[in-house]
Parts: sequence; C-alpha cells; structure tokens
Amino acid sequence: MPEWNAGQYLKFEEQRTRPAIDLLAHVPLSNPKRCIDLGCGPGNSTELLVKRYPNAEIMGLDSSFAMLAEARQRLPGLIFEKDDIATWSPSESFDLIFANAALQWVPDHAMLLPRLVSALNPGGCLAIQVPDNQQEPTHVLMRDVAARGPWAGRLAGAATAREAIGSFGEYYTRLRQAGCSVDLWRTTYVHCLNGAGAIVEWVKGTGLRPFLDPLDEAEQKEFLALYEAEIAHAYPQQFDGKVLLRFPRLFLIARRDDTA
Repeated sequence: MPEWNAGQYLKFEEQRTRPAIDLLAHVPLSNPKRCIDLGCGPGNSTELLVKRYPNAEIMGLDSSFAMLAEARQRLPGLIFEKDDIATWSPSESFDLIFANAALQWVPDHAMLLPRLVSALNPGGCLAIQVPDNQQEPTHVLMRDVAARGPWAGRLAGAATAREAIGSFGEYYTRLRQAGCSVDLWRTTYVHCLNGAGAIVEWVKGTGLRPFLDPLDEAEQKEFLALYEAEIAHAYPQQFDGKVLLRFPRLFLIARRDDTA
C-alpha cells in the first residue's frame, strides 16, 4: 500500500484519539516497565502512554515513513521503529502491547493474536481497538462505487485490504486459549461533522486509501464525486447542517496469566 498521509490523518486528531483514551483507561497496569505502541501512526496514541506511564520505557512501531517522521517530531525523546506488525518479531518482551486502530490492516488475526500474546511478560497486557465499521454506509458505499465504475477491475481487491473483524466469541476463544483473561466491549461513537464532505475527508485518511491509491488523479476526483453524492444521501443533514457519523469500534484487553 502506498505511503500514508499523516496530515490527512490528523485532520480529525481529537476524534481519532478518543478511542485510544478509552482503551488506555481500561488497561489494568499501574507500573509497566516496557510498553510498545503498534501502528503508532503520528504518535498521538504513543503520547497517551507517555503521560500515563512516565517512568516506563516506551517505543512506537509503524510501517509508514511519513507517520514515523510525524511521531519523532512530536516525541523526540522516544524510539520509533519502522516495521510491519504482520512480521514483527521482538527480541525482548513487553508489559504492555498497545494497538489502537492498527490491527484491521494486519491479516490472519487467528495467528496474529497468540503471537502478540507470546511477546508479553507474565501479567502483561495486550490492548487493542479496531474499527468495526465495514457494514456502515461509509464502507458499504465505497465498495459499491468501486464495483460499478470503469475502475472496477483495478479495485477488485480493495474491499479485502482490511482484515475482517471477528465476533466477540472468536476473539475470546483465541485469547483464552493463548492463556489470557479477556475483557471485550464494543462502542459506537457518533461524530458530529460539517456535512458529507467532512465524512469523505475523514475516510480519505484511512478506509478510502485502498480504493483511491490505484487511481490516477482524474479518476480519484471522479470516484470521490460519486462517493460524496452517495454519502450525502446516506447521512442526511441535521437541522443545523451537521451530519452524524456512526463509528463502531471493537475493544479488547487480554492479560497474560502471571504464571505463564
């Protein structure tokens, strides 16, 4: 996948950081020694770890040069490494592995989650939040526009760029079998945005990327015009001109058995 655009992502920094705040609030660790933020992006979630655990060794990991550059500028005293979560193999274990809105881009959660648990110290926590919005109009419509345009052949694989999010039961089973206690929940955020165009700007930084990246500039413009028209129908304006973007997210915290 082509390079991420940190500036586009940060247009909605406050809204994107809120789930990370909620996830971290449920982490039951008081004094972890080593923490890592997987898929740290521009460092907004890493900064939360620094504030909560000022005495911990904290690092970030991401596959994007642009995101890492932004994170290093934001938190110059931390170590940020470029790596792919799908193949990441740490030489040392961690007390907290934090992954906010990152693992939806990593395939095969059935294999991934036990591997991440194995990188935890006994008593350590794996804290994950992933968007669970593939059946929301934002994502249904991007697939529809992709399928009916002249670009349909080139975008055939875009719909599967993200890993399918499993059920509570699937994640519970995988993590319990990996030797963890498990806390699971789902929250639907409602973001009040300035019209259909703002929704398009939001998803341009994340979910739309696999659909737009294979297109040239003129095709991207045409795709976005068709998509925004559909979004305007799906998200009607409120009395004050705002639109309400529903955004479901799945949260899980897995704590490794302290006898492991």
